[in-house]
Amino acid sequence: MGLFGRKKTTVGLDIGSGLVKVAVVDHSKSTPELVKVAITPLPDDAIVEGEVMDPHLVSDVIRTTIEAVNANTKAVVAAVGGRDVIIKRIKTERVKEQQARELMRWEAEQHVPDVDSVELDFQILEENGGGNRDEMSVLLVAAKRDLVEAKLRILSEAGITPMGMDVDAFALHNAFEVNYPSAMSGAVGLVNIGHEVTNINILDDGVPILTRDLPVGTRRLREDLQREHGLSAADAEALIRGYDRSPQLDSVIVQRTEEIATGLERAIAFLSTSLKGDGQMKAVYTCGGGSRTPGLTEALGQRLKKPVELANPLATMSVREGALESLVTDEVAPLLMLSIGLALRKN
Repeated sequence: MGLFGRKKTTVGLDIGSGLVKVAVVDHSKSTPELVKVAITPLPDDAIVEGEVMDPHLVSDVIRTTIEAVNANTKAVVAAVGGRDVIIKRIKTERVKEQQARELMRWEAEQHVPDVDSVELDFQILEENGGGNRDEMSVLLVAAKRDLVEAKLRILSEAGITPMGMDVDAFALHNAFEVNYPSAMSGAVGLVNIGHEVTNINILDDGVPILTRDLPVGTRRLREDLQREHGLSAADAEALIRGYDRSPQLDSVIVQRTEEIATGLERAIAFLSTSLKGDGQMKAVYTCGGGSRTPGLTEALGQRLKKPVELANPLATMSVREGALESLVTDEVAPLLMLSIGLALRKN
């Protein structure tokens, strides 16, 4: 089967609206090691507002990207996300785990519209005490069945039967936790800025408790530059992907970071009564391709008046020589948070 056929290897597959990213992680050593990465661009309108417009084309790109890393297709972990995924931390009476599934369905009916149309899962938190002994804290996750089935159809057409389906927020958390253990206390914002969507995740003591999507991404920045400054699509894209700040880019970033900052503030306000500690967000980390936009992370920090840092999923992770081949580490690292997070799953 070759190097990537080992059972201890996991393949994280992130299907974005602009890029398909694959990360291969080897779990056979004491710490996980990134052994291979592949990134393939998608045509501009292949996926629009989260909806796959051309399933055959997207499947072909997925297949090509998986083949580029010579990966075992049975070791693939993919994910679903977006507004059709609900994450809620709830408190309920303490029961044994085998009783919890029945209880969670009842709880889900209180929180999720049309519970029969979703896939449900849950994770019991704080199992070893703390707080009221008669209560337990549970993370409830619901994803629309149509969303899961649509993703599975795309993967099937690409010749992939995934070994697992995760949720974007949890996969991001996996990679973030490995690289930023000090951020696992208090309330922290993890902002994944993509091509079309910015995904806001709030972690409370290391537990992802809320995820929200905003219709802001590098596509919107490009359109702003074209409309407001008369730039061509290619010139606008060059500014966004470049290394230097510019007056044109700064002017459109201010507007878009306002939307992101407002989204974060509303999320924290919504959670204020349930957050531990003082209910304040202590720091924000950005990731995703859009986080590399010159001046964006700085502008967000100025607007929020809080520390905002570009998160690197390779900050502490072991990387095998040649894993990135001709890719420039600083350029691609922010793109890999989700795919690495998926690949960090062992089973």
